[in-house]
Amino acid sequence: MLILVDQDGPLANFEEDFLKEWRLQFPDFNYIPLEERTTFYVQEQHPAYFKHIIKGIFKAPEFFLNLPPVEGAVEAIAQMIDMGHEVKICTSPLSAYENCILEKYQWIEEHLGRELTKHIILTKDKTLVRGDVLIDDKPEIEGTLTPTWEHVLFDCPFNREVPNKKRISNKWDNWLEVINEIEENKNS
Repeated sequence: MLILVDQDGPLANFEEDFLKEWRLQFPDFNYIPLEERTTFYVQEQHPAYFKHIIKGIFKAPEFFLNLPPVEGAVEAIAQMIDMGHEVKICTSPLSAYENCILEKYQWIEEHLGRELTKHIILTKDKTLVRGDVLIDDKPEIEGTLTPTWEHVLFDCPFNREVPNKKRISNKWDNWLEVINEIEENKNS
């Protein structure tokens, strides 16, 4: 199967590192713990006057490069490849891409190997990308086309209210069951 995996969230721990940077840079400002997040975009749940501060954190040099891997993610990707699945990293860059794009490539090379950098797809519209599965933490994926892939949610507090979708746990410990079920359904 062709498995597309979003980078920020499922592979690179964007949320954890954002909160760490927020608390380091602005210890006197309140923050919303991940467990209390109800929106996909972190800036949507904060007052409007924080928007430039929030964006400044993830537009800063080395933010994307230094994101820690999500527990179990690196191992899951390696196992998918070992099992013969074709894996592509399908990620959306920031519009202010100056640091983001290069650092996404560097992150993949550091954590998943240089070979996988040949399998990165950068796009703002993931519906244009063909595949069997898209593993993504974004609750709804919208775009130009009807997707060829099944959207599997990478479990996060802000997407738990979305019904009727398969989920991969935030530690990747059930990915094999989910992928096997999709593969069985495709083959039957």
